[in-house]
Amino acid sequence: MKGNLDSDSGGSSSSSGHSPLEDEETIGAKPGEFVTVAYDALPSDPDAHLSEAERAKIDRRLVWKIDLRLIPWLSLLYLASFIDRTNIGNARLDGLEKSLHLTAGQYNACLSIFFVSYALFEPVTNILIKRLRPSVFIPIIMVVWGIVMVTMGLTHNYQGMMVARWWLGFAEAGLFPGINYYLSCWYKRSEFGIRAAIFFSAAAVSGSFGGLLAAAIRQMDGIGNKRGWAWIFILEGLATVLIGFASFWLVYDFPDAATFLNDTDRQRVLRRLKADQQSSAEPESFRMNCIWASIKDWKTWLYATIYMGCDGALYAFSLFLPTIIKALGYTSTKAQLLSVPPYAAGALLTITIGALADRTRQRGIYNIFCSLLGIAGFSMLLAGTSPRLQYVGTFLGALGIYPCIANTIVWVSNNTEGVYKRGVTMGFVIGWGNLNGVVSSNIYQYKDRPLYRPGHAVVLGYLTVFLLGGSCLQYCLLRRENAKRRAGARAHWAEGKTEDEVHALGDKRPGFYYTL
Repeated sequence: MKGNLDSDSGGSSSSSGHSPLEDEETIGAKPGEFVTVAYDALPSDPDAHLSEAERAKIDRRLVWKIDLRLIPWLSLLYLASFIDRTNIGNARLDGLEKSLHLTAGQYNACLSIFFVSYALFEPVTNILIKRLRPSVFIPIIMVVWGIVMVTMGLTHNYQGMMVARWWLGFAEAGLFPGINYYLSCWYKRSEFGIRAAIFFSAAAVSGSFGGLLAAAIRQMDGIGNKRGWAWIFILEGLATVLIGFASFWLVYDFPDAATFLNDTDRQRVLRRLKADQQSSAEPESFRMNCIWASIKDWKTWLYATIYMGCDGALYAFSLFLPTIIKALGYTSTKAQLLSVPPYAAGALLTITIGALADRTRQRGIYNIFCSLLGIAGFSMLLAGTSPRLQYVGTFLGALGIYPCIANTIVWVSNNTEGVYKRGVTMGFVIGWGNLNGVVSSNIYQYKDRPLYRPGHAVVLGYLTVFLLGGSCLQYCLLRRENAKRRAGARAHWAEGKTEDEVHALGDKRPGFYYTL
């Protein structure tokens, strides 16, 4: 291989507007930046006899086919996941604490214990999804957490709720990191951002939809001698179980085994991934050094720091937004409904940022921009006393938090090469971020109402130090590393190695350039 990449090129392939022929000739390049790969390094081309225009048309149809099979259903799964983990905030407004005789500290403990089991099991789930297959692993965990959700509606005391929340975290741990890893194995780096953004926007939609759904379900209060909050858990849990069973038929395996692809399309998918220099185009056996490679990589821990900045803020926001709005003087039902618009705004900006980041092949700069919006929003919540001003602050908070979650995950994926190393790294990063949900669950104390200034101050600190500061530092370090590789300072890493051995270096290859 030979390289002549700019330091800003990233590890991404040519944009989706380029033809497959150009992808064979320019790997990981922006216009004017090339890393040439020999044709015999690519799988055989089933469309070699076609014109360039015909091949480009087939490629667009193939990507659209993949999109329709994967994105809508997987987004629905995450919608169910996020509703099920955060609906306890809606249940709280409908009398959960009074019915179970919970103190404010016990309620926060019920929130916290979810994140402990969730974060502990996340790093290993991407290994399991690879070994057990997505079409088996994902449906099983969904059915399990749906059943656990139903039991939350049947609990009568603090101890029962704590046990249920622990197992909910255990069962849900595999979905978010697993699906992000799974999607990264289907798309080019320059295509992944918008898909991850659409997928994650389901979390913002869940805030909108969850509030509306909770407001409707609470009208069942008293039916079957159950309170409205119990019916929220029971009905939403049963819906998850049904979705889980349907997923045995609607979740597909990785590209080399997906049943909705014929042999020709499968060859095309693997070819375009190989042209993007992705290891997901090739089989790879699990080795312990994949885990150690992730642990020893400085990027893993800096990405984990960045992700904790947006994830810690995310859970504080999503768990307590109804409570924050209610504290501004609105009734329970109106607080549920007023929580919808900020989530909707967050979903729209998440998708917009995903599209822009793919087009420009820049990730860090969008994290920096969005974090400034979030900082402005929580500054308004912290300093303001006017309900209207604080409600505007919740909009800016959503705009600052939600886009950074998806954008950071794609940034991690773009810059981590190797099938298992990428999976393990994403597990570590997401797991560490979610462990900060323990902090998020305890910063909005009952005694601090109605302004909740200590809670807002903690979220502001997360956004400023970890998200903004971490993103700026990562951007500068990656830019410096790209410059060193362009200058040939890393060429000795490949000296004396065969082509296969150089390829096995993953993102340590001297010709691999990081996405900024």
